[in-house]
Amino acid sequence: MANKKLQRIKSITEYHRSRGLPKPEHPLISLVDYEAIKHSAENNSMSWVLDFYTISLKRGFNANIKYGQQEYDFDEGVMFFIAPGQVFSIEVNENQVSKRSGWILLVHPDFLWNTPLAKGIRQYEYFDYAVNEALFLSDKEETTIIQILQNIRQEYHNNIDKFSQAIIITQLESLLVYAERFYQRQFITRKITNHKILDRLEVVLAAYFNSDDIIKKGLPTVQYVADQLNVSPGYLTSMLKVLTGQSTQQHIHDKLIEKAKEKLSTTQLSVSEIAYDLGFEHPQSFSKLFKTKTKVSPLEFRQSFND
Repeated sequence: MANKKLQRIKSITEYHRSRGLPKPEHPLISLVDYEAIKHSAENNSMSWVLDFYTISLKRGFNANIKYGQQEYDFDEGVMFFIAPGQVFSIEVNENQVSKRSGWILLVHPDFLWNTPLAKGIRQYEYFDYAVNEALFLSDKEETTIIQILQNIRQEYHNNIDKFSQAIIITQLESLLVYAERFYQRQFITRKITNHKILDRLEVVLAAYFNSDDIIKKGLPTVQYVADQLNVSPGYLTSMLKVLTGQSTQQHIHDKLIEKAKEKLSTTQLSVSEIAYDLGFEHPQSFSKLFKTKTKVSPLEFRQSFND
């Protein structure tokens, strides 16, 4: 995206105008039919930042979508989520645009103001996933999502009254929860891909703990591990929680404890020396973490092992 011009779109009205759409029926929420969107060759040279949430359901989109330096080509039904402030670009294949279909829900943060969802929406980690970590829907799941989207559209299309926001928020919450359920199903059903990530996770952690990096840089961060696996931190943690019941940070700590036990049982190094070898500046911090994880202190572990 380095050579692309960056354009920020601050409002849903501005988005409609830039895509050749009629003025939105509601200034803070809109459901857009992809078939109605007008694309120009100029858009292929642009990167975009939107100041509102977008929830997209795409089928036969025939476009390359880029995050960072990576490019992904979607030609089947997928769903993905972009939070305000994220940078992305779209390069449409103009020779096949007639095949694209789907919906994009635009929700300005102001629409959520003074509702529990204003803060609650942040708990849905898939807004931080990369585009290649999109949600692949079954036909039944797609039908469910489309029905909710149509319910939202029908509500703001009708005469707005004091109940409208609450009804739409309820529908939006339902959509987000369904998406979370479907993502968890995907983590389980796409076992081969996800188990390869698990295997690579073990390799990455083993290599790090067996190198000088652990002394020079301390414990590996979740961001570092995710970068090595070419996935986003949020996606990695969500996947691990479903498949193993533990977060990325817990996996890092487990590998740390494994190495600590190895050193305590096979060497004569002091606890302070082991703590230093494992990237801790203060032995007390190492001992505290070790006891939290094992219920015994490093010295107690070594003594029990030697008994």
